[in-house]
Amino acid sequence: MANIKQLAQREQRIAPGHRACAGCVPMVAFQQIMRSVEGHVVVGCATGCMEVITTIYPYTSWNIPFIHNAFENSAATISGVETAYRVLKKKGKVNKDVKFIAFGGDGGTYDIGLQSLSGAMERGHNMLYVCYDNEAYMNTGIQRSSATPFAADTKTAPAGKVEQGKRQFPKNLTEIIIAHNVAYAAQASAHNWRDLNKKVEKALAVDGPAFINVLAPCPPGWRFPSDDGIELAKLAVDTCFWPLYEFENHQRKLTYKPKEKLPLVEWLKVQGRFRHLLREDNKGLLELAQKEVDRRWEELLAMCGESS
Repeated sequence: MANIKQLAQREQRIAPGHRACAGCVPMVAFQQIMRSVEGHVVVGCATGCMEVITTIYPYTSWNIPFIHNAFENSAATISGVETAYRVLKKKGKVNKDVKFIAFGGDGGTYDIGLQSLSGAMERGHNMLYVCYDNEAYMNTGIQRSSATPFAADTKTAPAGKVEQGKRQFPKNLTEIIIAHNVAYAAQASAHNWRDLNKKVEKALAVDGPAFINVLAPCPPGWRFPSDDGIELAKLAVDTCFWPLYEFENHQRKLTYKPKEKLPLVEWLKVQGRFRHLLREDNKGLLELAQKEVDRRWEELLAMCGESS
């Protein structure tokens, strides 16, 4: 695994001058991921925040082959490119080793692109799919997705007099992908560069499909000061809302276990989208959210062979 100095000296695959918001953590994650890649790489990215801010016509921030995909077909496109590459290499028309990465936000991965992602994973393409999970459709106005947390206030699931944010708990996409019996899968967070770097290197080294789900806080969508994004990502992990683990060789393994599991409210209270949960009349919703986090954490511990 590369150290921080080695990563900093590698080629910058995404040039400065993009149009990301101040404090955009998805961009931090993208930079970390692309610096973890050595050699030739082809990238596809579904329509969404990271595509829009890096490829506003006629400009691009990408210094490598980049394919802009529709919302729903980033995985399908890259699986097709990977297949064409294998054919050309077999015929001797290509002699270089190339890696393939597809990116999508939670809207383009959990929801609209789930079908093409499932197909690519099931067919066994030698590619890495990365979901940058900022927990809503941020690019089009902060609408709820199936990754949006329970009780979060969004434009299409608002907190008001009748409802108190999203009614449903988020989909466990990482486990859905693991059920495809992929070569490698993991959850990561932008605050832990070493863990993310190691997981990207592992994902690109396996023979077959790989998947990484990266939590990437969004300042305007989550409503927090633009310089607090990395701390928000860390709190999500330390409260066990977003566990860091991997699936490798048909086994799950925690890659980080908090010494002290923090109450979920420590993560919620610093985000404007959850401020309604701090009212006394919503105490029951806060307790319900904590109960679900605890249930999922205990379930994961058991699957990883860990104790509480």
